[in-house]
Amino acid sequence: MTATADKTAIRVALWRALHVQADPLPHVFDDELGARLAAPDADWRSRPDMDPATSARARASIVARARFTEDLVVEQASRGVDQYVILGAGLDTFAQRRPEGAGAVRVFEVDQPETQEWKRRRLSELGYGIPSSLRLVPVDFEQEESWWARLTEAGFDPARPAVLACSGVTMYLTEDAVAQTLRQAAALAEGSTLAMTFMQPVELVDAQERPAREGVERAARADGTPFRSFFGPDEILALAKDAGFRHAEHISAGDLAARYFADRTDGLRPSTIEELLLATT
Repeated sequence: MTATADKTAIRVALWRALHVQADPLPHVFDDELGARLAAPDADWRSRPDMDPATSARARASIVARARFTEDLVVEQASRGVDQYVILGAGLDTFAQRRPEGAGAVRVFEVDQPETQEWKRRRLSELGYGIPSSLRLVPVDFEQEESWWARLTEAGFDPARPAVLACSGVTMYLTEDAVAQTLRQAAALAEGSTLAMTFMQPVELVDAQERPAREGVERAARADGTPFRSFFGPDEILALAKDAGFRHAEHISAGDLAARYFADRTDGLRPSTIEELLLATT
């Protein structure tokens, strides 16, 4: 079996682990399990993209958005929201790391069929298996399958509220596809919440990060997965409102820094390249 997670999902998992292994306490987010799923070479920390200094802001963004989303899931669960949907789940490990939270929430991980097959095998090999609270939902996005249809077939109840997370995905979609995703998410039951990342145009990125932003775009194009859409905060908020969300809010890198990094003395701060939309139905 040659199927595996894509390069971006593996990089995200390794950055999560690198935060625990290379950054001083307190850790914003504690996840080394994703790296165990990926099973990288023993010298993975020697990869150029794992350099603790040059990857610092990207790594900080990855752990900040993960922490923000999981805090949101736990907060909403305390209010009775018991469905959590992850679009483009990759190597997400919420269901394994936080069984006390996942036990009260049904988790729906949506991703490509090959990735889902590989993840199912890796979870079994590591002794986790697939708990009753987790649904792996294979969707062939390349064939334009409806993630909404596959989701309901997997047991998702559209009549009840949910938390929907979509991280590191929108830049690969056209603006029309992002708008369609937002319209579908806005059709969730009243009291649902969407947390979605979006990549900013280069002119809105902090000046010192612009070379990194341009480098990431070049690398994505070279890998055959070019970026297709960029949004400023006003644009993504307007799209969310047009889609039908009752409330939409921009969560900036500064907001995440104030929430999770304020007392750090190592200078670790999230990147402005990719920021967050928080919207409610």
